[in-house]
Amino acid sequence: MSKSPDFTQFFKDSYFDVKSMAQVYARANEYGAKFSKINLEAAEKSLDLANAWIKDSLGKLDVLTKPESEPTELARTLTEVASSQFQAAPEYIAKYTDVARSAQIAAIELFMTAGAEAQSEAVSTAKKAGAKVADAA
Repeated sequence: MSKSPDFTQFFKDSYFDVKSMAQVYARANEYGAKFSKINLEAAEKSLDLANAWIKDSLGKLDVLTKPESEPTELARTLTEVASSQFQAAPEYIAKYTDVARSAQIAAIELFMTAGAEAQSEAVSTAKKAGAKVADAA
């Protein structure tokens, strides 16, 4: 039977730093998890907001369950319901905007932190590589 080659020594001897790559993967995984959490929290808040808006709308529609004796009374009731919906819409849209804004701010902060960390790591790696080249020369 043929035996699979063991590349462990190859990677140890090469310029490829396995430990650094494992750290990069771990950081990327950590930031991915944080970004997913931001998205899930925003989705949950949006869902809660949608449920509140639906409950509010259904509560306002309750007046339609009472029979009206005159068509004009029905028209007045429908107008009141529609008017209340139009008045509530900007409030709920503003709440959706707040949810989106807070998620965007959290995501931008996360990206800025990741970028700063990556830049710092790149500078550190470049300095180490420069030092190795200088020592070798």
